[in-house]
Amino acid sequence: MSFPSNLTGPISNSWGGLASPRRLSPSRNRPTPKFGFRSLFLWPVVLALLVYIFPTDKVACGQQTNLPAPQIGETAAGPCGISSVRDFGAIGDGKTDDTVAVEKAIRTGRSVYFPPGSYLLTRTIEIRLAETGFVSLWGDGTARVVMGGPGPAFRFVGTHTGTAAPRTVHQGVWQQERMPVVSGLEIVGQHPQAGGIEATGTMQLSLRGLNIRETYHAVRLFNRNRNVVISDCHIYKNLGVGILLDDCDLHQINISGCHISYNAQGGIVSRAGNVRNIHVTGCDIENNMPLDPAEAKAAPPTANILIDGTGGKYGTAEVAITGCTIQHTHEANDSANIRFIGEDAAARRWGHLVIANNVLSDVQVNIDLYKARGVSIVGNTFWQGAEWNLRAVDCDHILLGPNMMDRNPGYEAQLSGCEAVVFQNCRHVSISGLHLSGVRRKEAGIILESCENVNINGCFVVDCQGAGILVRRSSGVHIVNSRFIPPQEQALTWLPVRIEESKEIIFRPQD
Repeated sequence: MSFPSNLTGPISNSWGGLASPRRLSPSRNRPTPKFGFRSLFLWPVVLALLVYIFPTDKVACGQQTNLPAPQIGETAAGPCGISSVRDFGAIGDGKTDDTVAVEKAIRTGRSVYFPPGSYLLTRTIEIRLAETGFVSLWGDGTARVVMGGPGPAFRFVGTHTGTAAPRTVHQGVWQQERMPVVSGLEIVGQHPQAGGIEATGTMQLSLRGLNIRETYHAVRLFNRNRNVVISDCHIYKNLGVGILLDDCDLHQINISGCHISYNAQGGIVSRAGNVRNIHVTGCDIENNMPLDPAEAKAAPPTANILIDGTGGKYGTAEVAITGCTIQHTHEANDSANIRFIGEDAAARRWGHLVIANNVLSDVQVNIDLYKARGVSIVGNTFWQGAEWNLRAVDCDHILLGPNMMDRNPGYEAQLSGCEAVVFQNCRHVSISGLHLSGVRRKEAGIILESCENVNINGCFVVDCQGAGILVRRSSGVHIVNSRFIPPQEQALTWLPVRIEESKEIIFRPQD
């Protein structure tokens, strides 16, 4: 967002940009300025006259003015369309109820600025975009909104019923509702059921530069939304979910450059709904489980990123999770860094999921796939998978490409994980270029159980207890051009590949 600022630039010698004619002094053969030195003392007078004739409006710079607060139903804004909540009676001391004043400011349907201060709300401010027109709520990072009642601090309600296709967006959305913005604010919960921001029916909702903490759900999107951008936000220590897609019909959401941490019911969670085009990139996402270890062990399983299509009419697909650090905590019940459940209400399998170039560590399962189809996992670094680095159950068409799964001795004091990879009841799997080392307390580094049509090529399996690869009750498995190095303590009894109750197995080690 462009914040108002006083712009300065170079001043030409002649102000008007025209070159002043120069006169040659008959006595000194050099240019003589058009204005004498004494005229420099006139500049302050000239500038003062200009300011007097063309006064600047303080509201346009986001500062408080002495305008009287308008009455309910009235609107008031500066000439540039920027309103300060203090001009509508907000106090900002963290004790006075500023709900009505903030509502008044938003009714102007313009850019609403929160100066430094702490603004207490006691009920949800619902922003019906068809009535208010375009709305931007913003600060410069120095304002706090305290939600002292149940429900979200702000709920945006739009009327968009179409898709992201231009032909489906009616003119009322473009003329009144497009791109509601919240930026540069802190939102803090002061009630057990306080929320941050909710939205339904919106087109191009943009949330950026926010700090949302101590609420229930920090951001909740429900019913229907399109083209959402969440960027450069701190979503921290909330009782529920950090970013929740709650049975939402939502296509196109970009989540980038955010810290999403210590949210007790998950970091980014999508449940049911009709969801396409989720892009999570460049984020730090960690410890989105209960903080208390006893509570974490008893709580329902969750994940730093949880995408669960169960019950959704159309499922969830077309997801990219790239360039993130995602981690913690192995103490939580069946915790995962990324968990994708691909089956919808009609028993269709969804995916088109890319997980690439992330750093993943310190959970029970680093990547957990269930009933997914069309998943590509490449270029990631895994460690400290307490049970599994990767678990795939009842999945189709899975590509596990070059990834690093290494037990680094420097992390042994934190967690002695098992680190293995397992595919159960999966079909059409390609594993290539995988580097896997240091698996402990499992039957093998890579376990295939009840799988069909698996190609393993060009892998490096090092120091894995039990065996390099275990193939059990599977068929059509080809293992070629891979290298296996046993643990020192099992050098004489260790098998690179162990085959049990399987058929059509080809094992050709590295030439």
